[in-house]
Amino acid sequence: MSSKRILMITGDFTEDYETMVPFQALMAVGHRVDAVCPGKASGDTVATAIHDFEGDQTYSEKPGHRFALNADFASINPADYDALVVPGGRAPEYLRLNKEVLTMVQHFFETNKPVAAICHGAQLLAAAKVLEGKQCSAYPACQPEVELAGGHFANLEVTDAVTDGNLVTAPAWPAHPAWLAQFMALLNK
Repeated sequence: MSSKRILMITGDFTEDYETMVPFQALMAVGHRVDAVCPGKASGDTVATAIHDFEGDQTYSEKPGHRFALNADFASINPADYDALVVPGGRAPEYLRLNKEVLTMVQHFFETNKPVAAICHGAQLLAAAKVLEGKQCSAYPACQPEVELAGGHFANLEVTDAVTDGNLVTAPAWPAHPAWLAQFMALLNK
Protein backbone atom coordinates (compact mmCIF):
# COMPACT_ATOMS: atom_id res chain seq x y z
CA MET A 1 0.00 0.00 0.00
CA SER A 2 1.32 3.42 -0.87
CA SER A 3 0.73 6.31 1.48
CA LYS A 4 -1.90 8.81 0.30
CA ARG A 5 -2.48 12.40 1.24
CA ILE A 6 -6.10 12.81 2.37
CA LEU A 7 -8.04 16.01 2.99
CA MET A 8 -10.73 15.98 5.70
CA ILE A 9 -13.06 18.99 5.64
CA THR A 10 -14.82 19.42 8.96
CA GLY A 11 -16.27 22.08 11.22
CA ASP A 12 -17.93 22.80 14.51
CA PHE A 13 -20.44 20.19 15.64
CA THR A 14 -19.09 17.57 13.34
CA GLU A 15 -20.03 14.11 14.58
CA ASP A 16 -17.31 12.97 17.00
CA TYR A 17 -16.96 9.34 15.86
CA GLU A 18 -17.33 10.23 12.17
CA THR A 19 -14.39 12.61 12.48
CA MET A 20 -12.03 11.02 14.98
CA VAL A 21 -12.30 7.37 13.89
CA PRO A 22 -11.51 7.85 10.17
CA PHE A 23 -8.85 10.46 11.01
CA GLN A 24 -7.04 8.02 13.30
CA ALA A 25 -7.70 4.86 11.28
CA LEU A 26 -6.38 6.31 8.04
CA MET A 27 -3.25 7.58 9.78
CA ALA A 28 -2.79 4.21 11.49
CA VAL A 29 -2.43 2.52 8.10
CA GLY A 30 0.12 5.07 6.91
CA HIS A 31 -1.86 7.82 5.20
CA ARG A 32 -1.39 11.53 5.89
CA VAL A 33 -4.71 13.14 6.85
CA ASP A 34 -5.00 16.93 6.93
CA ALA A 35 -8.08 18.04 8.88
CA VAL A 36 -9.23 21.58 8.08
CA CYS A 37 -12.10 23.94 8.80
CA PRO A 38 -12.92 27.26 7.10
CA GLY A 39 -11.67 30.20 9.14
CA LYS A 40 -9.42 28.03 11.31
CA ALA A 41 -5.75 27.14 11.36
CA SER A 42 -3.62 24.21 12.45
CA GLY A 43 -3.85 23.81 16.22
CA ASP A 44 -7.34 25.32 16.42
CA THR A 45 -10.13 22.99 17.50
CA VAL A 46 -13.70 22.31 16.47
CA ALA A 47 -16.48 21.18 18.78
CA THR A 48 -17.80 17.70 18.13
CA ALA A 49 -21.11 16.11 19.01
CA ILE A 50 -21.91 12.49 19.76
CA HIS A 51 -25.00 11.32 17.93
CA ASP A 52 -26.58 8.16 19.25
CA PHE A 53 -29.53 6.01 18.28
CA GLU A 54 -31.63 5.49 21.38
CA GLY A 55 -35.04 4.61 19.97
CA ASP A 56 -36.32 8.13 19.38
CA GLN A 57 -37.53 9.47 16.03
CA THR A 58 -34.05 10.84 15.34
CA TYR A 59 -30.63 10.60 16.95
CA SER A 60 -29.82 12.18 20.29
CA GLU A 61 -26.96 14.66 20.59
CA LYS A 62 -24.43 15.00 23.39
CA PRO A 63 -21.26 17.09 23.62
CA GLY A 64 -18.21 15.35 22.21
CA HIS A 65 -14.49 16.03 22.34
CA ARG A 66 -12.58 19.02 21.01
CA PHE A 67 -11.01 17.89 17.73
CA ALA A 68 -7.67 19.51 16.90
CA LEU A 69 -7.13 20.57 13.31
CA ASN A 70 -3.69 19.83 11.90
CA ALA A 71 -3.64 22.02 8.77
CA ASP A 72 -4.56 25.57 7.76
CA PHE A 73 -7.72 25.87 5.66
CA ALA A 74 -6.40 29.03 3.98
CA SER A 75 -3.38 27.21 2.54
CA ILE A 76 -5.19 24.11 1.20
CA ASN A 77 -4.91 23.26 -2.48
CA PRO A 78 -7.13 20.27 -3.28
CA ALA A 79 -4.84 19.34 -6.19
CA ASP A 80 -2.22 18.36 -3.57
CA TYR A 81 -4.49 15.60 -2.19
CA ASP A 82 -5.27 12.07 -3.32
CA ALA A 83 -8.67 11.78 -1.60
CA LEU A 84 -11.33 13.56 0.43
CA VAL A 85 -13.21 12.63 3.63
CA VAL A 86 -16.44 14.41 4.62
CA PRO A 87 -17.64 13.57 8.14
CA GLY A 88 -21.26 14.03 9.14
CA GLY A 89 -22.88 15.76 12.05
CA ARG A 90 -24.18 19.30 11.84
CA ALA A 91 -21.01 20.78 10.28
CA PRO A 92 -22.13 20.05 6.69
CA GLU A 93 -25.14 22.36 7.25
CA TYR A 94 -22.87 25.39 7.26
CA LEU A 95 -19.95 24.01 5.23
CA ARG A 96 -22.32 23.75 2.25
CA LEU A 97 -22.75 27.53 2.38
CA ASN A 98 -19.03 28.14 1.77
CA LYS A 99 -18.25 28.52 -1.95
CA GLU A 100 -14.58 27.66 -1.43
CA VAL A 101 -15.53 24.38 0.26
CA LEU A 102 -17.93 23.55 -2.58
CA THR A 103 -15.18 24.19 -5.14
CA MET A 104 -12.84 21.89 -3.19
CA VAL A 105 -15.43 19.10 -3.14
CA GLN A 106 -16.09 19.52 -6.87
CA HIS A 107 -12.35 19.15 -7.59
CA PHE A 108 -12.32 15.60 -6.21
CA PHE A 109 -15.20 14.58 -8.49
CA GLU A 110 -13.83 16.38 -11.55
CA THR A 111 -10.51 14.54 -11.11
CA ASN A 112 -12.16 11.24 -10.10
CA LYS A 113 -10.28 11.04 -6.80
CA PRO A 114 -11.73 8.89 -3.98
CA VAL A 115 -14.31 10.59 -1.74
CA ALA A 116 -15.74 9.17 1.48
CA ALA A 117 -18.79 10.86 3.00
CA ILE A 118 -20.88 9.66 5.92
CA CYS A 119 -24.19 10.61 7.50
CA HIS A 120 -25.00 14.30 6.91
CA GLY A 121 -21.89 14.66 4.73
CA ALA A 122 -24.29 14.09 1.82
CA GLN A 123 -25.62 17.61 2.43
CA LEU A 124 -22.27 18.99 1.34
CA LEU A 125 -22.15 16.71 -1.71
CA ALA A 126 -25.66 17.74 -2.71
CA ALA A 127 -24.83 21.44 -2.42
CA ALA A 128 -21.68 20.89 -4.51
CA LYS A 129 -23.89 19.32 -7.22
CA VAL A 130 -21.76 16.17 -7.52
CA LEU A 131 -24.41 13.49 -6.90
CA GLU A 132 -26.09 13.40 -10.34
CA GLY A 133 -26.68 9.72 -11.17
CA LYS A 134 -24.68 8.48 -8.15
CA GLN A 135 -25.72 5.95 -5.50
CA CYS A 136 -25.37 7.75 -2.19
CA SER A 137 -26.18 6.64 1.32
CA ALA A 138 -26.61 9.09 4.18
CA TYR A 139 -28.55 9.58 7.36
CA PRO A 140 -32.16 8.87 6.25
CA ALA A 141 -33.28 12.48 6.84
CA CYS A 142 -30.89 13.48 4.01
CA GLN A 143 -32.71 11.35 1.41
CA PRO A 144 -34.64 14.33 -0.06
CA GLU A 145 -31.41 16.31 -0.53
CA VAL A 146 -29.68 13.37 -2.23
CA GLU A 147 -32.63 12.90 -4.59
CA LEU A 148 -33.11 16.63 -5.29
CA ALA A 149 -29.41 16.71 -6.26
CA GLY A 150 -30.04 13.95 -8.83
CA GLY A 151 -28.58 11.13 -6.75
CA HIS A 152 -30.08 7.74 -6.03
CA PHE A 153 -30.53 7.32 -2.28
CA ALA A 154 -29.11 4.00 -1.09
CA ASN A 155 -31.29 3.00 1.86
CA LEU A 156 -28.82 0.77 3.68
CA GLU A 157 -28.62 -0.86 7.06
CA VAL A 158 -26.85 1.45 9.50
CA THR A 159 -23.83 -0.90 9.40
CA ASP A 160 -23.47 -0.93 5.59
CA ALA A 161 -21.78 1.28 3.00
CA VAL A 162 -21.97 1.66 -0.77
CA THR A 163 -19.37 2.47 -3.40
CA ASP A 164 -20.31 4.13 -6.70
CA GLY A 165 -17.27 4.96 -8.81
CA ASN A 166 -15.03 7.20 -6.70
CA LEU A 167 -17.66 7.77 -3.98
CA VAL A 168 -18.07 5.74 -0.78
CA THR A 169 -20.99 6.64 1.49
CA ALA A 170 -22.66 5.27 4.60
CA PRO A 171 -25.63 6.18 6.81
CA ALA A 172 -23.79 6.76 10.11
CA TRP A 173 -20.85 5.80 12.33
CA PRO A 174 -21.97 2.18 12.96
CA ALA A 175 -20.92 1.60 9.32
CA HIS A 176 -17.27 2.48 9.96
CA PRO A 177 -15.93 -1.05 9.25
CA ALA A 178 -17.67 -1.27 5.86
CA TRP A 179 -17.22 2.42 4.95
CA LEU A 180 -13.51 2.56 5.79
CA ALA A 181 -12.81 -0.81 4.14
CA GLN A 182 -14.45 0.33 0.89
CA PHE A 183 -12.67 3.69 1.01
CA MET A 184 -9.30 2.03 1.63
CA ALA A 185 -9.94 -0.28 -1.33
CA LEU A 186 -10.32 2.81 -3.54
CA LEU A 187 -7.16 4.33 -2.07
CA ASN A 188 -5.22 1.17 -2.94
CA LYS A 189 -6.26 1.12 -6.63
